Amino acid sequence: MPNSVLLQPSHHTFLVNGADSLLEAGLRAGLAMNYGCSSGNCGLCKARIVSGQVEKIRHQDYVVSEAEKNQGYVLLCSHTAASDLVIEVQEANHANEIQLQEIDARVKEIKLLTDKVMLLHLQTPRTNRLRFMAGQSVALSIGDDASDYAIASCPCDDRNLQFNIRNIPGNAFAAHVFGGLRNNDTVNVYGPVGEFVLKSESTRPLLLLACNSGFAPIKSLIEHAMSLERAKSLHLYWLATVQEGHYMANWCRSWSDALDNYHYHELLADSLQASNLDQMMAQVITEQPNLSQFDVYVAGPSRFITNARTALLQNGVPSAQLASAVI
Repeated sequence: MPNSVLLQPSHHTFLVNGADSLLEAGLRAGLAMNYGCSSGNCGLCKARIVSGQVEKIRHQDYVVSEAEKNQGYVLLCSHTAASDLVIEVQEANHANEIQLQEIDARVKEIKLLTDKVMLLHLQTPRTNRLRFMAGQSVALSIGDDASDYAIASCPCDDRNLQFNIRNIPGNAFAAHVFGGLRNNDTVNVYGPVGEFVLKSESTRPLLLLACNSGFAPIKSLIEHAMSLERAKSLHLYWLATVQEGHYMANWCRSWSDALDNYHYHELLADSLQASNLDQMMAQVITEQPNLSQFDVYVAGPSRFITNARTALLQNGVPSAQLASAVI
């Protein structure tokens, strides 16, 4: 039977199955617990066991002092739950609480989604994972060629990072991805940055608006909300201005299998002209007459952001419940 873990002071809870470490189980549940190497070397995941029993499952090089042991401190990456637990642990509440990191990751997969969009799947070393919040971005570089990209995957799987790379003329990094990049090649990852993150303590339903590649951070937010079991009601509108612009439409539809109250709206326009954007927002406002009940997340080109924010604020969305990111 799985053991339950209650974190203090946040009162977040999660379950630990089998021989998963406490850190692995907490991250999989979408919690932003403090950690560094995740392999017993740095001590950043040290936490105090308030009640319950733990079992050591991995060797650790970091030395917990006898005084700390007597107070109940252990490394979460090296221990699992032997009973139900209460743990006193540090968690990140804001994006600025996560330090910048630099990691050399390996290409695990390159997959053509359309002739203009590539899925780039990077895998970090086991001992140097990227700590980030859903919706944030990083700088990717190969040699001197670098570009900023939103992470399109969930922080609950911090080793496996996904990115949607558009084949934009003049972008040297994208040229590498579409040209000669191969599995096991090295890509430097620097970050994370950005405050376009989920309001994890909110219980409001979610309204997410994406345009073109703005889908990448929106996908990360949705997967994080699912890991937190936070997505009890979710509406996703994805506007594309090019044919095959809904490059992960099947993925969007598949979320209906995991979410009871999930609605996916696929929209297509021939440009980002104001008339097209006004038409989209008119549809959103008509279909969602009680906009003030939502936490709203908007990601895409700056013209899309400006139009959407204006319409949402004018139709009752409080500014504190509206987050946006230019992608």
